[in-house]
Amino acid sequence: MKLVWSPETASKAYIDTVKSCSNFNESSVAEVVSAMAAGWNARVVVETWSHGGAVAISIGLAVAAHHTGGRHICIVPDEESRSEYVEAMRKLGHPADVIVGRPEEAMQGLEGVDLAVVDGRRNDFGCLLRAARLGQRGAVLICKNAAAADFRWRSVLDGKSRIVKSVFLPVGDGLDIAHIGSAGGGRSRWIKHVDRRSGDEFLIRK
Repeated sequence: MKLVWSPETASKAYIDTVKSCSNFNESSVAEVVSAMAAGWNARVVVETWSHGGAVAISIGLAVAAHHTGGRHICIVPDEESRSEYVEAMRKLGHPADVIVGRPEEAMQGLEGVDLAVVDGRRNDFGCLLRAARLGQRGAVLICKNAAAADFRWRSVLDGKSRIVKSVFLPVGDGLDIAHIGSAGGGRSRWIKHVDRRSGDEFLIRK
């Protein structure tokens, strides 16, 4: 099994997030992240948040979890942050599933993470990603505010995960996204295919 993209679910989450975040004067980061989470059918979604932060992305992830029937979890460092976050989400009509504690320790208690969102402005975002117990189907890792972070995915993950591909999107202050391969996926291989009509040969990567 591996994560399979569903454009229909991604589109629904994107549109619903646009509606839910209509009062936020921000870029379309929340909508993009929501579409990614819903489109890849992420069942366990994790993010970090702290006192004074915006909740637009959290709304987007909550919307995505609604469409996938998954769980959206937010890790906060202290009780002050928890109270502020829960109240902000409540006012916007979304219940909050919050864990209080050090991000890497909290992450170790979660299994099968399909999608994780971290903040590139935090010095500890790499620790959180390395501590993540990713799902057997693979995972999607998203670093927001990535323009402020100078890093490479392979270095951040210490080579422990198989990175299928990564892409930087110039949305907001930058989104750097890495797709992690499913467990036991192995290396890709090339298969030769010959078109019977034209006789042309093609190499297909599987």
